Amino acid sequence: MSFFLRGSKTDWPGQPASAASPSDPSYPPTAAFPPTSSSMDISSILQGGYQHPLSRSWQSRRQLTKSMLMYPIFITDDPDASVEIKTLPGQRRWGVNRLEEFLGPLVKKGLKSVILFGVPMNCEKDERGTPADDPSGPVIQATKKIASLFPSIYIAADVCLCEYTSHGHCGVLHADGSINTEPSVARIAEVAVNYARAGVHCVAPSDMMDGRIKAIKRGLIDAGFGNRCTLMSYSAKFASSLYGPFRDAAGSAPSFGDRKCYQLPPSAKGLARRAILRDANEGADILMVKPALPYLDIISDAAQIAPDHPLACYQVSGEYAMVCAGADAGVYELRTMAFETVDSMLRAGATLILTYFTPQFLDWLEL
Repeated sequence: MSFFLRGSKTDWPGQPASAASPSDPSYPPTAAFPPTSSSMDISSILQGGYQHPLSRSWQSRRQLTKSMLMYPIFITDDPDASVEIKTLPGQRRWGVNRLEEFLGPLVKKGLKSVILFGVPMNCEKDERGTPADDPSGPVIQATKKIASLFPSIYIAADVCLCEYTSHGHCGVLHADGSINTEPSVARIAEVAVNYARAGVHCVAPSDMMDGRIKAIKRGLIDAGFGNRCTLMSYSAKFASSLYGPFRDAAGSAPSFGDRKCYQLPPSAKGLARRAILRDANEGADILMVKPALPYLDIISDAAQIAPDHPLACYQVSGEYAMVCAGADAGVYELRTMAFETVDSMLRAGATLILTYFTPQFLDWLEL
């Protein structure tokens, strides 16, 4: 090993004895390492830009904030209920009398918005989903309760009939069991307007009936809510295998058949693009892709098709359950993977994330 002393004639390896002197700018300083030459081009070096935790965060075009999170919650018609949902770790069905104890701590941590899913357990269901907008039903009662307890919370309500119909499908049916589109759209629009009257800030139709966005927008305008209630469309909702835990939670599985004739086929990229464009043109204020992680390409497409619209995506029950299961099995650390999945959605173009991880993110974003 060679040591360098200022004023010494000792040269550094590879340099001729006369190459440097103490007055020469190239003379190495005390304890300096020999310079290294590289054939790597200047433009090849990227790591200097993310060598620090803060500079790594600057590489993101968009970073997760609490205001980007919308928490899906299940409201049942037993006012005192707090029932564990076994297939959705950490999630429960709540009665309206328990909402203060449930949401209060989350509001203090920065919860900004929720989306309500009604879970009627004690009502008489029928073919047209009459209980959906019952004033004494779970969604309308929860809306009023949350608004009185937490005025700052933004309240969205899922609009669908599947939890309230005797057959479990998302619309009104023909005698042969197929969707009867026009009465389905009329009923969905009626429910949406009644939710707006109850005080929700946002109606979110998830039924996937053709033409329902235009009908809901017209209904909101005619009822005086055109500029008082947001319309968030589940524009590209796919017929996915990832809804199982949700259907357990909401009791919304169809009693026969499936929903493949109105939810989108998983491989139908072009159809999804058409649905997104249609809903934007019919008056949707926010567009949504559901599920999220298997459909990042569709989220990216939506961001390009409708660049001036807010873009939501729903990290659905099966996605959430898979991430939790992997963490429980020791495959990865839960927080790390939760952020990785949501960051991919933001990277694809989403500006609003519906996720059951919302309570954890409220804590993690403080770290």
